[in-house]
Amino acid sequence: MTIRDIRMFGDPVLTTRSDEITEFDDALRALVDDMLETMDHAGGVGLAANQIGLTRRIFVYDCSHTEDGLRGHIINPVWEAIGEQTQTGQEGCLSIPDISMDTERFETVRVSGRDVDGHPVAMVASGLMSRCIQHETDHLDGVLFLKRLSPELRKEAMATIRTSDWFNS
Repeated sequence: MTIRDIRMFGDPVLTTRSDEITEFDDALRALVDDMLETMDHAGGVGLAANQIGLTRRIFVYDCSHTEDGLRGHIINPVWEAIGEQTQTGQEGCLSIPDISMDTERFETVRVSGRDVDGHPVAMVASGLMSRCIQHETDHLDGVLFLKRLSPELRKEAMATIRTSDWFNS
C-alpha cells in the first residue's frame, strides 16, 4: 500500500468529471487499498480518486467512528435523495485544508454502484454517511463543496483560501 499525494484546491483535476470504471482487476484492488491508506493518513472520512489525481469514478469512506460503523468503497456511484429533508452541518475537504463551513445536504440518500470485484452494491444512508456520499460523488463530478455554500460563506471561504500558506506556496 502507498500513501498518495492529495491534490489541492486550484488543481484542474479537482474540477474534472471522472470516467466510469469498467475493469475490475488487481490494479483496482491496489487502488482501493492506497486510497484507504491515504484517507486514514490524512484523517479524512472520505476520499475520491480525483483527489489523488486519477479521474476514475471511485471513492472510499470511513464512518466507522459513528453509529453506522461503515468503512469501504463505492465504484461508479449513483445516488438519489430519499425525501426532501435536508441537514446542515460542518463540512470540510482534504483538498481544501483549514476550511470547514456549514453545508446543506440531503438527510437521507440511496446509493448504488459496484464493489472492487464488480458486484453490485447499494445502501440507504443518513447523517454523516449521507453527507459523505454526496460530497465524494460531487468530487467525481468535478464539483467542490464550495459550490454548495451560500454566497456569503463561499466568499468567506475564498478569502481564507487566498491568504493560506498551502495555497500560496
